[in-house]
Amino acid sequence: MAVVVTDGVLPLDLGIPAQVFIAVPGRAYELTLCGRSAGPVATAAGFTMTVTSGLEAVRCAHTVVVPGYAPHRQEVPAAVLDALAGAHAEGRRLVSICTGAFALAAAGVLDGRRATTHWLYADELAARYPAVSVDPRVLYVDEGQVLTSAGVAAGIDLCLHLVRRDLGARTANQVARTLVSAPHRDGGQAQYIRRPLPADAGGTTLAPTRAWALDRLHEPLTVPRLAAHAHMAPRTFARHFVAETGTTPLRWLLAARLDRARELLESTCLGIDQVAERCGLGTPSNLRLHFRRALKTTPTAYRAAFAAVPGERPGDQRG
Repeated sequence: MAVVVTDGVLPLDLGIPAQVFIAVPGRAYELTLCGRSAGPVATAAGFTMTVTSGLEAVRCAHTVVVPGYAPHRQEVPAAVLDALAGAHAEGRRLVSICTGAFALAAAGVLDGRRATTHWLYADELAARYPAVSVDPRVLYVDEGQVLTSAGVAAGIDLCLHLVRRDLGARTANQVARTLVSAPHRDGGQAQYIRRPLPADAGGTTLAPTRAWALDRLHEPLTVPRLAAHAHMAPRTFARHFVAETGTTPLRWLLAARLDRARELLESTCLGIDQVAERCGLGTPSNLRLHFRRALKTTPTAYRAAFAAVPGERPGDQRG
C-alpha cells in the first residue's frame, strides 16, 4: 500500500490510513509513504515529515491512498497525476481521503464515476470536474477500483471498510475496537452539514432506539414499531431519523442486518437459512438477493473467503 504524500498534506488525513492499517492483526498491509521523491515534505500544519520513497512505490502497490491536502485548489504536480493515472490504468486500487479526491479527479480517475469529498468542497469538486458524479451526503463511496471518502474522520470509515472488504467484518470490528472507533457509523455527511433542525426536535436523539433495534434484528421491525419505541408518530420519527443519520430507517435496518449476517457467516457454522433468520432477512433467497445487491457476492462465497471456523458447515450451502 502506497500513501502519496503531497505538499500541504493534512496530518490527520495522513495518520488515519497509517493508524488503521498497522492495527490490522498479522501485518496484513505493508505501508510505504511516498512523494515526488524521497525526502522532506511540508505539511499543512507547518512541520515537515520525511517520506522514504519516490513515486516508484505507486507502481509496486496494490492500493494507492491519497490523503487530503491544503489548500485543496493547489496544482498537483504532473508527475503525481501521471503516477495516479498510470496506477489506475494498470488496475491498482485508488483511495482518497477528504480533499485527496481533487487529485484523483485531476488525474482523470474519477471521470464517469460517483465520488465524494468533504461537504464544504463538494460543490466545487462537482463544478471543476463535471464528469464526476459528486455525492456530498455520504461518508464514503466504493466504486470497486476507486474509493473516495468525505472529510477527515470519514477516512476512518473508509479505511475500516477496506479492511472489511479485504479481510472480513470480524477483522474490521477488531481493528475498530483497537482504535476505539465505531465499526460502522450510521448515515452519512448529512448529519454534519450545518442546517436548522426541525422545530420540534427538542434535543431528542434516536440513538437509544437504534441500539434497541440492533438487539432485535431477528424480529419484524417496522417504522411504526421503531416510532413507538421512540414515543413518536411514524412520520415524525422518519423525519428525525433522516435528519439525525442521513439515511432512512429501512435502509439503516437493511445495512445493520447485512452486517449481522456477515459476522454470523464469518464466526459461526450456522446454515444459510439460520443466518437469514437470525439477521432478520427471513429466507435464504432474501439473504442472497441483498448480498448480491450490496456486496456483489453470495453468502456462501463470502463465508468461503472470510470464515474463521474450520470444518464442514451444516445447512444450505448453495450460493
